[in-house]
Amino acid sequence: MEKNYINIIRENPYSLDKNEKNIFFQKKMNDLTKYHYSKSNIYKQILNGLNYKEKNFNLEQLPFITTNLFKELDLLSIESKKIFKILFSSGTSGSKTSKIYLDKENSIVQRNVLNRIFEYNFGNKRMPMLIVSSNPNINRNSFDAKTAAILGFSMFGTNHTYIINNKGEIDLNEFERFMEKYFENDFLIFGFTHEVFQTFFDKIKKNNKYDLRNGILIHGGGWKKLKNKKISNEKFKKNFLKEFNLNKVFNYYGLIEQIGSIFFECPVCSLFVCSNFSEIFIRDKNLNIIKNGKGFVQLLSLLPKSYPGHNILTEDIGEIIQNPNCKFDHKGKCFKIHGRVENSVIRGCSDV
Repeated sequence: MEKNYINIIRENPYSLDKNEKNIFFQKKMNDLTKYHYSKSNIYKQILNGLNYKEKNFNLEQLPFITTNLFKELDLLSIESKKIFKILFSSGTSGSKTSKIYLDKENSIVQRNVLNRIFEYNFGNKRMPMLIVSSNPNINRNSFDAKTAAILGFSMFGTNHTYIINNKGEIDLNEFERFMEKYFENDFLIFGFTHEVFQTFFDKIKKNNKYDLRNGILIHGGGWKKLKNKKISNEKFKKNFLKEFNLNKVFNYYGLIEQIGSIFFECPVCSLFVCSNFSEIFIRDKNLNIIKNGKGFVQLLSLLPKSYPGHNILTEDIGEIIQNPNCKFDHKGKCFKIHGRVENSVIRGCSDV
């Protein structure tokens, strides 16, 4: 029996076994490819250049595009009057950024899926939230990847407290006010890996008098300009356990080009896990699919409808881990992200 898309959103987001998911995903991805082919003239030209024919393909054979095209072209499958939000990737100064166009319907779907995945992993209780960032100056119609992440995760918390001031320094007074009020309760800490490590960890450990055992730290976005200080995910967690008695530390991975299709670490095996809404392939330098070993990460998502971001090749380097011997209740593929190709022109938004 074919899976219904609405039911997929409502059920366990990791419930589909390999065969169920392949049947469901293959149909939906072919439908999305045909849809974007008919709605986006630029996307149609790209696929015509790849000799695309409107027929059904196996998942591995479906045409994909690269992330750098979102920097060079306006890729959208809706009329301009229906644009609800424009998201931009986080680029370095002077560099081009990706532009992602959302209509209201796509924005709602992506938010609902993010909510479903988050609640499955962390529960539906809204907790006080410490945000290791400055309070963003938000234009609700146009913002970058960092702001999108803060807004997205903020809906899972209450009593939001930003502890980075406008100078990029930690505000210890704000941190201490938050801890005095909430340290005996469950609370969330959210931030970006490089900021959490450099600004939060390094500074708080010198002044911290609080036990953070009731906290849940969620971080992502990679090491950015701190690559020389990069440590393993395992050591990152051990540092927080040693200094703060904080043992609930979770990394996440995702792209602004596929916002909503987020990958959280499994709490048992610490690998990223594909949900029912996403899929991953690994390709070698000749763009052939490989089952084992490291290669370029290709991500597929059921969510992008207002823009053709459903099938993307990144320049992140990853590896699918077969049969990771994990007892946690998930059926999606498990994978690692090893970094990003140096001097790449195709960018994701996490280089863990």
